[in-house]
Amino acid sequence: MNALIKSLLFTQAGYGLTVLRVIAGVTFAAHGAQKLFGWFGGYGLEGVAQWMESIGLAPGYLLALLAGSAEFFGGLALIVGVLARPAAAVLALTMLVAIFSVHLANGFFMSNDGYEFALALLAISLAVLVEGAGRLSLDKRFAG
Repeated sequence: MNALIKSLLFTQAGYGLTVLRVIAGVTFAAHGAQKLFGWFGGYGLEGVAQWMESIGLAPGYLLALLAGSAEFFGGLALIVGVLARPAAAVLALTMLVAIFSVHLANGFFMSNDGYEFALALLAISLAVLVEGAGRLSLDKRFAG
């Protein structure tokens, strides 16, 4: 079991990935806070749940809770670099769902609610998933 935990936490990535991880973590956590708590001009769980139901994603409340929790808690995990690979996997899946269920039909550009922003966050999540949390992370410290 110890080897499994070490392989999950191990990283040889440097400072560059640390920068990407932290910036993406802040972005994810802020978006999750909008969904969960209505912070930063967000609609909170009720509003997001109603919107999800309106675009055919049901049950809206559960999906809003899952998406908001993935973004908020996954973002916090990325910020401090703890269990970054599992957090990145969940966040990548969340971005895939967002791209295919909401943004793809609107084209690439954000100006039309397209998928470019979600794609950038997906790419960062995949980089963290592959490379690990980076030099300045709790994962690196715990892995020894």
